[in-house]
Amino acid sequence: MSGRDRRDAGAAGEAGMLEASRNDVVLIVFLLAAITALHLFTTTSPETMAMHLLYRKLYYVPIIYAGFVFGWRGGLVTALATALTFGPHAQVSMGGLVGPNVDNLYEIVMFLAVGFLFGWLRDLEEKKARDLRAVSRELESAYHTLEERAIQLVTIQHYTQAILQSITSGVVTVGPDGSVATVNTAAERALGMREADMVPRRLGVLFADDGGLEIALQQVLRGVAQRRVDDMTLETTSGKTLHARVSIARMRDDGGRVLGAVVSIEDVSEVKALTDQLIRADRLAAMGELTAGVAHEVRNPLGIIKASVQLVEESGVDPVRTAEVMRVIRQEIDRLDRVIKALLDFGRPSAPTLRTTDVRSVLDDVVLFTSRFAGQASVAIATTYEREDLTVFADADQLKQVFVNLVSNAVQAMEETGGTIRMRAWGDREYVYVSVADTGPGMEPEIADKVFDPFFSTRDAGTGLGLTIVHRIIDQHGGRIEIASTPGRGTTFTVVLPSEGTGASR
Repeated sequence: MSGRDRRDAGAAGEAGMLEASRNDVVLIVFLLAAITALHLFTTTSPETMAMHLLYRKLYYVPIIYAGFVFGWRGGLVTALATALTFGPHAQVSMGGLVGPNVDNLYEIVMFLAVGFLFGWLRDLEEKKARDLRAVSRELESAYHTLEERAIQLVTIQHYTQAILQSITSGVVTVGPDGSVATVNTAAERALGMREADMVPRRLGVLFADDGGLEIALQQVLRGVAQRRVDDMTLETTSGKTLHARVSIARMRDDGGRVLGAVVSIEDVSEVKALTDQLIRADRLAAMGELTAGVAHEVRNPLGIIKASVQLVEESGVDPVRTAEVMRVIRQEIDRLDRVIKALLDFGRPSAPTLRTTDVRSVLDDVVLFTSRFAGQASVAIATTYEREDLTVFADADQLKQVFVNLVSNAVQAMEETGGTIRMRAWGDREYVYVSVADTGPGMEPEIADKVFDPFFSTRDAGTGLGLTIVHRIIDQHGGRIEIASTPGRGTTFTVVLPSEGTGASR
């Protein structure tokens, strides 16, 4: 209904009430006039006095009606009008207002009392009726609100259930005691059980081997951990082995009371199988590359040694030729020794001895070790420390091996042109960063991508295992190493190590 329609309806209602009130007033006036006319047209004599007394009682009809329709004001006004019309007649024709045998004045007082009291009672009942109607409207409004809320809750419940049933991961909710409350379809499928068979049993008993799930759940429920995310191997009661990523989180209400926990079980069996297959393939590929590299590195010195021996045999006892050949043989044997030593370092790396280590002290020692070698190639080394606290939890000797290798590679890259190596160290709350930047010729992207591969080297005398060992040492310390190189502008290696607190926790 529009605003104009509501205004029209309101105006029509007010007009109807006004018309009804007007008719009630006309009726009351007519009754008063009729009763007064009966008094006036009935003769006054002892024989007709009983009729006048009856007419006097008839005045209560319009008075009561006025009180019923208009309340105490209408009843009192009608009673006053009755007194004004009845009083003069009583005084003149009915023996006066008061006297030994006359109670007309008392009757007038009763007119006023009845008009007021009946109207007041009517107003009281009307007020109670209005209050009841207001309460009824409030109750009706509250009922409609509750009905709407109930519909909304049911809709939300159905929507939530639809979401849970559509999730591909198994979702199980448990109460504060660890008993199962709800289970979605994916969880039923993964565990091979129906929800009715799982509720309200404890989650741990649903598995032949829960892989530590029950312990993790209890830790979360007791508040030892707010959340747990673990890779677990679960064995169902039907004998099915399930490799799963399990996430457990506590449920709380608005007041902070623990309602239970939500357990998400994601089956990663296929992902694990594919990962294992990729790891095996990667290992086989790495082994193949390693074998090819070893064969290449060993075959060349052996070929040279074989040719040198043949030269000795062909030359007879020429001492000059023999000495030259022996020198070449010793040189190639040393080369083989270096390759074998590097292979041993790569294949059987020593475990790091972790302790609090100041990176600045490590870099100062590296500069001391390499400054003479760098100076011979006209290479300057500059260090910059951007923080006082640059401590890590690491093996200082292995870190020195890392940075000596990086500096040596940078010097060798600039041995023909000279240049500058800038070593910069900085950090934040979680990591310590060390960059080793040179001003050498740089590398093409396809070469930079292979520098950490075994036996890859851009120098003829290199074994190709130095940066591979560097990468392994950084991995053992929980860090990472990155390379950025631009042809003609130099190369930068950046080593990232966990800071002391982070490294210790690892």
